[in-house]
Amino acid sequence: MYAGGWLMVPILICSVVASAIVVERAWSLRRKRILPPNLVVEIWKLHRREQLTPERIAEIRDGSPLGRMLASGLVNRRHSREVMKEALNDTGRHVVADLERFLNTLATIASVAPLLGLLGTVLGMIDVFGVIMEAGVGNAGVLAGGISKALVTTAAGLSVAIPALMFHRFFDNRVAKLAIDMEEQALRLVEVLKGEREVVEDGGS
Repeated sequence: MYAGGWLMVPILICSVVASAIVVERAWSLRRKRILPPNLVVEIWKLHRREQLTPERIAEIRDGSPLGRMLASGLVNRRHSREVMKEALNDTGRHVVADLERFLNTLATIASVAPLLGLLGTVLGMIDVFGVIMEAGVGNAGVLAGGISKALVTTAAGLSVAIPALMFHRFFDNRVAKLAIDMEEQALRLVEVLKGEREVVEDGGS
């Protein structure tokens, strides 16, 4: 860290924050946590037994992001198909926004870290040219050491930015797939409750 100068401090902070985001998102975006299996089937069973009380709906809402989305449709299940779908879509947008939490920060780190590294290199090269002006180019060891020191921050910045960018793309794709799957489950719920579709476990139709 000392070799790169004071700009290594914000680069190190970026590294710590990015690592924390990656661990948190990897835990939070687990498929089973977002999309509990056979949730629509369980809801249908409760509906058929007339056990969809406000308390049960609250449990479904608090159980998972998909449950939060489907609960908004259950609250409006006695209304028309269009009203149910509008409620599901509106809540779905909020749920997806929660799934995308911290991803913008990760993208920002991926953009800022190499710029911090480049800034450190530029400042280091300025110091190298200052040494050249004072001592000339006779001492190659001093010049090589100064240039090496200047390039450390660029290497550090890229070492932070590349994984951050890769994980951002990975999580962004995962959220997109989860959003599509949640939308399918929401449509399935509407069709099931309106008698337009039979209920089959494990995502069948």
